[in-house]
Amino acid sequence: MNFFSKLLRYGSLAAALLGVVAIILVSRTQAEKQMPPAGDPPVVPPRKPFAHSVAATGILEALSENVAIGVPQSGMVSEVFVKVNDSVKKGDPLFKLDDRDLLAQQISTRAQLDVAGSQISINEAQLAKFSAQLARLDAVTDSRAISKDDMENRRQDVSIAQAQLAAARAGLTSAEASLESISMLIERLTIRAPRDGSVIQLNIRAGEYAATSPKSPAMILGDIDKLQVRADIDEQNATRIRAGQKAYAYLKGDTSISFPLEFIRVEPYVIPKVSLTGSSIERVDTRVLQVIYSLERPEDPPLYVGQQVDLFIEAPDRN
Repeated sequence: MNFFSKLLRYGSLAAALLGVVAIILVSRTQAEKQMPPAGDPPVVPPRKPFAHSVAATGILEALSENVAIGVPQSGMVSEVFVKVNDSVKKGDPLFKLDDRDLLAQQISTRAQLDVAGSQISINEAQLAKFSAQLARLDAVTDSRAISKDDMENRRQDVSIAQAQLAAARAGLTSAEASLESISMLIERLTIRAPRDGSVIQLNIRAGEYAATSPKSPAMILGDIDKLQVRADIDEQNATRIRAGQKAYAYLKGDTSISFPLEFIRVEPYVIPKVSLTGSSIERVDTRVLQVIYSLERPEDPPLYVGQQVDLFIEAPDRN
């Protein structure tokens, strides 16, 4: 009896141990199936063109930065005058907001102008009448023919008529100013190009509602004949950046293509990092120093505003 109990006990322990070993072997086999063997990266990383350099990530922009075209007030778009890739000059109309409410106010104000003009004519006639009456009384030489109160009343009538004429003319000036103000507001609803450039993005169509939110511009304008790169330098490397440092840019996904860059300026303000790559190990609480470089736009390969590039900036060694 003791023999069978011992056999059962040790057999159970052996079975449990074999089960653990089997689970480990199955897990290792499954992991080997899921994890491919380590190999070469799909894209060869770019080689450093300098002995000592600072690496950064940049984004292509139109020269002198992209201009996000906004609207002075929210409203429905009545007409769009341009298309994507159209070249525009400073002052050219881009699109127009609905201005029918202002046109209605303009009609009403013009009617007020006519009323003010008619009121001026009435006051001028009254002033002429009272002035003529006062002149006739002044021509009377006999002081007993008219009392002093009547003379004073006539003079006051003339003064009142003069004041009423001045008020009518002021009303006409006010109506003219209102009409000019409405005309300026109507003109403001036609959005014009703030400078020469090309339409690189169009986010509105006729009949859509344009909002004043800066996060969703109605249109983006820029000079794409020559591009610039906005590079984000980690704040830990900011002290190694100097004006005029040489730099090269490599296209994301094609490290065989590089572009020499020309230094423009350093943005003298360290900002929170906003160009996130989505990596699980990426820090989102870092701050970056932005450096601006320009480059001539090549014919081949084509470059597009918004593309990301890898930068290497020649910089002294940290030590």
